[in-house]
Amino acid sequence: MAKAAAHKWAFKPGMRAGAYSWRSSSKAIERLKSASSEIRAVARVDPVTAAEGVIALAERIWRAFEHIDSSSGALGNAVRRTLEGLLPVLIDAPADEKTRAKWLEQLREAIEDDGVDYLAPIADRFGQIAAYPALMSLHADRDLEMIEAAWSDHMHFIHVPTGTLTLSCLLESGRYDELLELLERKRTRLWFDEKFGAEALLRQGREDDALARAEALLLDQRRQWGHVEIAAFCERILVSQGREEEAYRRFGLPSVSGNTYLAMWRDLVKRYPDLDARRILEDLIDTHGSKGKWFAAAKTARFLDIALDCAAHHDAAPATLIRASRDLKLKEPGFAMAVALQAIRHLLEGRGYEPSPIDIDDAVEHLMVAAARLDEVDQARQALQRIAGTALSAGLMVERLAWNIAALSEADREG
Repeated sequence: MAKAAAHKWAFKPGMRAGAYSWRSSSKAIERLKSASSEIRAVARVDPVTAAEGVIALAERIWRAFEHIDSSSGALGNAVRRTLEGLLPVLIDAPADEKTRAKWLEQLREAIEDDGVDYLAPIADRFGQIAAYPALMSLHADRDLEMIEAAWSDHMHFIHVPTGTLTLSCLLESGRYDELLELLERKRTRLWFDEKFGAEALLRQGREDDALARAEALLLDQRRQWGHVEIAAFCERILVSQGREEEAYRRFGLPSVSGNTYLAMWRDLVKRYPDLDARRILEDLIDTHGSKGKWFAAAKTARFLDIALDCAAHHDAAPATLIRASRDLKLKEPGFAMAVALQAIRHLLEGRGYEPSPIDIDDAVEHLMVAAARLDEVDQARQALQRIAGTALSAGLMVERLAWNIAALSEADREG
């Protein structure tokens, strides 16, 4: 019977050794996205071939990217996200033991050759990728003596590339005592190793010990690598014990993360659906400060009183306030008026990123539209005059506001 032809991967030519130069980070990230999409498409019809695609990609990452300037962290983050997203394809593929044994040797070699730990996500879950107990034990034992010797030497730093995959295999094969004993040999305690020890304790039902081991790293005066991940681990234990309020206070609030303040609030609301969303926002502001920067989150969450309080704070961004006034001048005219006035105050005090006199024009325009909606045009004009009269110094912004006030008065006379 003829052997089926091997799948021809479109991403391979773009992932050849030395394919990218010093400033090719963006191009490399796009190539990763394309490769991931291709592998996922194949996974829907042929999961084993897709798993082999993941391995082919992993084997090429370091050699293709080794000359790229990765100091910004963007490429490293993109590699991590790509591999973490593809790991289920590799772990869940219906492959027999012989096939997985071959895959593991390929991955092990790639990890040993990896110059900057791009393949850390694969090493972290090597035991799960192994799937079969015999393969887990085989790779747990392969470098165990060498790792023991290296980690016992506290006079020299000796990096063992296969250390993480060995810990993963010890964990997944249930060899918890050996794993914990191995970790005790290390001079330093860092989460990328300690997470295996904490998980080993957790899997034995030793929840309090696991919590204490992880939290000890958070109490270190130096901000521990993986701070958010450690807090999430501790939080998960407390939530599983029914100690939700404690989990929220001790770990949820202090370690919440997100690309925006709104994302941070939404993340906590999702994780703690039984807690009041307004209270969560107020707690976030109290815990993390920078009150003005929470304006957009409060506005989007429809807690407009909190948003107004944030708008008055010195670190609120005038541009953000002006956009909010523009967007809500018809639906929430009272709110839009108050926000526009705060934006003008901030601009007159020199705040904002690259402020322009045109910003004053925009804020006044939105203010007056909202005021007309409420039949409060006179009150709005008087508010502008008060702000202009209390300006601490002259300047382009003050002149622009005075010009707007004069223009409003002229228009009123002509009307």
